[in-house]
Amino acid sequence: MNTVAYVTVDVFTSERFAGNPLAVILDARGLSSGAMQKIAAEFGYSETTFVLPPDNPDHTARVRIFTPTAEIPFAGHPNVGTAFVLGQQSEIFGKPAGDRLTFEEDAGLVEVTMLRDASGVTGARIRAPAKLTTGETIAEDLIARCVQIDPQSILCTTHAPTFASVGLPFAFAELDSLATLGKAQPNAAVFTEAAARHKEDKTGFSLFLYVRSAENPWHIRARMFAPLDNVTEDPATGSASAALGAYLTSLLPAPDAEVNITIEQGVEMGRRSVIGVEISKTVGMVNEVFLTGSSVHVMRGEILL
Repeated sequence: MNTVAYVTVDVFTSERFAGNPLAVILDARGLSSGAMQKIAAEFGYSETTFVLPPDNPDHTARVRIFTPTAEIPFAGHPNVGTAFVLGQQSEIFGKPAGDRLTFEEDAGLVEVTMLRDASGVTGARIRAPAKLTTGETIAEDLIARCVQIDPQSILCTTHAPTFASVGLPFAFAELDSLATLGKAQPNAAVFTEAAARHKEDKTGFSLFLYVRSAENPWHIRARMFAPLDNVTEDPATGSASAALGAYLTSLLPAPDAEVNITIEQGVEMGRRSVIGVEISKTVGMVNEVFLTGSSVHVMRGEILL
């Protein structure tokens, strides 16, 4: 019987059984796309990654990312977690691992820098593969009905609810308080209506809600819901955090800016995650977006094929 090795890690945390779980298939050679999708569905995590030799030998690996229902071009916590796993190997497909990795993904090349301390690899810093793009605005009433909150609690001072992406699109809305954020409960029927109205998110309608701290506007608490993609709630969404950071930085009046953002997510689920986002803006354009996070090993084993 054939087997394939896997490991699981918790990402955007240094504490086991917190953060966002991820399954990594260390060598996916020989697996069809259909088999990958079945394995991702079996794990049931928000994403599972499959590591393959790179098409370009100058790169580290090709990484394919699957949710329980579909393959996606990019996501944050799968890259941070996969880099954490591969960075602890002595070699990756015959090449030394080193401190810098390059992943080939459908959204583009993802550049990785390993984070280390005296004990070894602790996490990773990744560069978002795509430039910031923004989409159409979304009616406050639709957002409110998606998560069963009062439309008046949606803030539009900085921006109206809208789509943004640095590789994967999300709908974003700012809320007035942590109390409102805590009350949010997804209504799948309204998410279906939203997906039919807005086609930018190919997997449905992924909604990222956030609240900015009164003491520090760059300290943010967030929740992400994507019930049409079998993700009732996600404890850490790096791709959304990167897009939000890039979008908020783009709205600053100054043409040049260096912004560091800390985003806490998963608190309401009992899986607190801490996501670091670094953004550079030059001559009015966001030109670099980085995600930083820690990870911790949880499980390892074999899948029977």
